[in-house]
Amino acid sequence: MESINIRTDLAIEAREMVQEGTKKEVPGVIVDVEKKGDIKITRVKIEKEVGQKAMGKPIGNYITLEIPQIREKEQEFKEDLAQELAKELDAMVHRKINKDATTLVVGLGNWNITPDALGPKVISKLMVTRHLLKNIPDMVDEEITPVCAISPGVLGITGIETSEIIKGIVEKANPDLVIAIDALASRRMERVNTTIQITDTGINPGSGVGNKRKALDKDTLGIPVIAIGVPTVVDATTLANDTIDLMLDAMIKEATQGKEFYNMLKEINREEKYMLIRQILHPYVGDLMVTPKEVDLIMDDISLAVANGINIALHPGIGLEDVNRYVN
Repeated sequence: MESINIRTDLAIEAREMVQEGTKKEVPGVIVDVEKKGDIKITRVKIEKEVGQKAMGKPIGNYITLEIPQIREKEQEFKEDLAQELAKELDAMVHRKINKDATTLVVGLGNWNITPDALGPKVISKLMVTRHLLKNIPDMVDEEITPVCAISPGVLGITGIETSEIIKGIVEKANPDLVIAIDALASRRMERVNTTIQITDTGINPGSGVGNKRKALDKDTLGIPVIAIGVPTVVDATTLANDTIDLMLDAMIKEATQGKEFYNMLKEINREEKYMLIRQILHPYVGDLMVTPKEVDLIMDDISLAVANGINIALHPGIGLEDVNRYVN
């Protein structure tokens, strides 16, 4: 029984892997990078089939916010992060639906396992308003839009496929948009708990740990699906691979350029190295996943930033003070 629901889906990592082999930009893919203070925003748009094949991801938009050392930042930075996330999400949401549409927010993952509890933690901090607008519309601010939310758990807890639960809710509640939040497994150590990705291509729960779950996307649900993901774990192969990469980079700096040893180090195929490490380690550690020891505190910070970003994006004119008053 699967008790964890983590997937791998960072578009910037897919692009980096392709570039490692070709040393060129990926055809059919447009990339825009912007720096806002300590937040780096990378917008990747896969617009042609050639880009889809190269990246191994559907045609669509992928926005990544990189936020290194979030635990060391002040509260003001975390509020700025929520605002930036809201801006990116707002642009994506309102390309899909009108401002009065109903949104279903889905918190994927297992609330009993900290690095997989991102989705349920976000749901606990959301402004859910559909019931208010339905029952007491005259008492609700005009800036509030109908939002409902669910944390469906994982197959190992419920015995029901997540996609079946969500599809049933969509058919009954009839939302215009689904926003799904999930944990990711990263292929880079430095991106664990420091990256937030938004995409309008939907989501494949559990793919990061080898669980074959049905996709949540427009094809399966009949409505647009926006996914928000945060890398919360890396596997043992990534840890070993990144450690060896750091060692190789240090050796290259010390080696004499043009010499045989230098050329040998430069010619090492890093993707082949990754696959070799995986083959060697897998019989001993299997699908071992690793997360930082302070993951509890980090998850609290990131889940609040993601929740506030969603709250601000879905309720125009509502500020963080209003959100905090409603939620707390």
